[in-house]
Amino acid sequence: MPERCTTGASSRTRRNVELRESTDGGKTLHKINEINHHGDNHAMWIDPNDTRHWLLGSDGGMYETWDDAKSWQFKANLPTMQFYDVAVDNSLPFYNVCGGTQDYFSWCGPTRTRNISGIVNSDWFVTTGGDGFRSAVDPVDPNTIYSESQYGVLIRYDKPTGQELLLQPKEGKGEPPLRWNWDSPIIISPHSHTRLYFAANRLFRSDDRGDTWKGISGDLTRQIDRNKLPVMGKVWGPDAVAKSASTSFYGNIVSLSESPKREGLIYVGTDDGLIQVTQDGGGAWTKYDKFPGVPDTTYVSRLVASSHDVGTVYAAFDNHKNEDFKPYLLKSTDNGKTWNSITGDLPENGPVLAFAEDPVNANLLFAGTEFGTFFTIDGGAHWVRLKGGLPTIAVRDIVVHPREGDLVIATFGRGFYVLDDITPLRQMKAEATQQAAALYPVKDALMYVERHPLGGPHKGFQGDSYFAAENPPYGAVFTAYLKEKVKTKKEKRQDAEKEAGKKSETAPYPSNDELRAEAEEAKPEVYFVVYDESGAPIRRVEGSTDAGFHRTAWDLRYPAVKVVKQEEDTAGFFHDASDQGPLVLAGSYSVRMFEKIGGTVSEVAGPQSFKVTTEQSASMTPADRAAQQEFLRKVSRLYRAVYGANRTAEDAQERLKQIREALHETPVAEKQLGAVADSLEQRDRELLRALQGDIEIAKRNEPIPSSIGDRVGTIIEGERFSMAKPTQSDVESYGIAAAEFADQLAKLRTLVDVDLAKLEKDMEAAGAPWTPGRVPEWSEK
Repeated sequence: MPERCTTGASSRTRRNVELRESTDGGKTLHKINEINHHGDNHAMWIDPNDTRHWLLGSDGGMYETWDDAKSWQFKANLPTMQFYDVAVDNSLPFYNVCGGTQDYFSWCGPTRTRNISGIVNSDWFVTTGGDGFRSAVDPVDPNTIYSESQYGVLIRYDKPTGQELLLQPKEGKGEPPLRWNWDSPIIISPHSHTRLYFAANRLFRSDDRGDTWKGISGDLTRQIDRNKLPVMGKVWGPDAVAKSASTSFYGNIVSLSESPKREGLIYVGTDDGLIQVTQDGGGAWTKYDKFPGVPDTTYVSRLVASSHDVGTVYAAFDNHKNEDFKPYLLKSTDNGKTWNSITGDLPENGPVLAFAEDPVNANLLFAGTEFGTFFTIDGGAHWVRLKGGLPTIAVRDIVVHPREGDLVIATFGRGFYVLDDITPLRQMKAEATQQAAALYPVKDALMYVERHPLGGPHKGFQGDSYFAAENPPYGAVFTAYLKEKVKTKKEKRQDAEKEAGKKSETAPYPSNDELRAEAEEAKPEVYFVVYDESGAPIRRVEGSTDAGFHRTAWDLRYPAVKVVKQEEDTAGFFHDASDQGPLVLAGSYSVRMFEKIGGTVSEVAGPQSFKVTTEQSASMTPADRAAQQEFLRKVSRLYRAVYGANRTAEDAQERLKQIREALHETPVAEKQLGAVADSLEQRDRELLRALQGDIEIAKRNEPIPSSIGDRVGTIIEGERFSMAKPTQSDVESYGIAAAEFADQLAKLRTLVDVDLAKLEKDMEAAGAPWTPGRVPEWSEK
């Protein structure tokens, strides 16, 4: 076996970025195949039992080779994207998120799709290459996306055509070169969607989407010569290894914000610890270089001008390059003249890398740190970590979607995260968590039919390794809060026993009546009831009995046409769609929250009103939709009746089987009543054949006439994938099924309620054993 070792570059310098291999113990190195593989390699493992088998980790993710790097397999189901920044657009009906990544381009993708399979890798698209950094999307035209790579290489991406136009401003003739940061800030003015601000060490403005630029400042940095700064305790000469390689130029603008409240009020922050402010669009600048509690020259990681108050601005500082990992977060209410810390009780270890102010509630703030995301509802006095599935990870950027009210987070290593609808956080107050229960406002819900692009549900037949991020829950989402868990009598007793044990006391032993009450107690319930515009209850949705915040979704449908689970259905003609009721009409609805404890139902929160909306097609008027729903209601009523009749006929079949066994044990009764039982069994078989179809002939792969269940089930199944008007074929099929069912239902009632009941009574009179389905007669006489 050859002596094998490999080496790879950890950053893309001009010196060496290739993966190299030695088969002679390191004496010589040669490049290996990296076609279809990202490069910028960081970690690798070579199988000690098969040295042709490698695992390789890079800026592009994880790769595997089984043939000595002749070919590579990408692990597409590992969400390890390192995002620096995040931007959102205003696309309808669902918005997109965009951002730049560590040496893996800039990307955009949806926060929700119409597909039941969720959000898959092919839903994403690249807007520019290189190390990706800031992105900005035109708030009026979501097809116009601005993206950049390192050192301010800015492009305007046209989504329909995929064209990229380079926009980076240049210094004028004879002017000193611009110093661009690795992650240069760009913003779209909140006062004009065609106006851009883009910063190097100077600030530039464009009023025509980047076609032309105008400098509106001089050099806004301290203008420190980085070659005179000590690194590792000394100033290095020009021949030092990798001097200034793969790093930003020093002395540039790294944060930028324009006030939404006043046009031309602009704040810039620099990598050498300055904040500069202009109140007139760049005509005059005011420099601030001292900030309470913040070391001089600390990197200004984020600036955010308040959307509530013209004088308020927030600043975050990151000093980790000087081995200082404290969080620094300040607020000014006088346009930067004075500052106060709002770091509060943020953890001591964790620089603030990202910040966002809620555009609705001025006291609701978000901070992204090296170890997660935190929020405050009191302006920064007390911070709480956001969990709910968000890992411990560096959070590099945060934005609140202005239309949807979602919190979107860019992490450095786990991709994007979205917290849907922060309305509960907006309305939260410290005293609110002391109430027993709360139901928060409900966002309007868009009704549509989910697509099945993979054929089946979720991942279809693509296998477990197929990556699909879940869509947000479909329908109207209810957010509720319970101060305490709703407990059973047994749980309350066990809690009391634990408390007594903590005090070295003995809790009283429960009586037999108390133990019996525990055993017979129905499980406590928390649920929601949805009401239509008239106030009529139309749907129950189950909730959680646990303490804390919970979310559950109503699927915008009426109750299912049957309550028995699919696996309990033995008939074979009921379709999956029977587990779903028909879609409701667009309109106004409300929801209330209830508890059921010990058989007593109490309303504990609500009501909250909301709307169900739809994207109305030209071929489907509101009147058509109302007619469709009325038709589906008729079909659903018939379906329920047919299902019930089918189960009743099957139950009768089972009762007749028991009767046959009882008659077998009673010769006298069998002689008198056997023929009657035979006749009833034959009638019941004919009923089931009309309801279910001719199962025996179907087993032989012969064509059979459509049964009542076939006709009704097909209509219900078709509705599951469509919001269109019912077809004429469905209308005619319903008419046939309804007429046939009326006849069969009358026969079933006679069979069960009259003839079968009489047979069972006659059997008892003849001394036959008791059979299920009837109450026995008894008397001492």
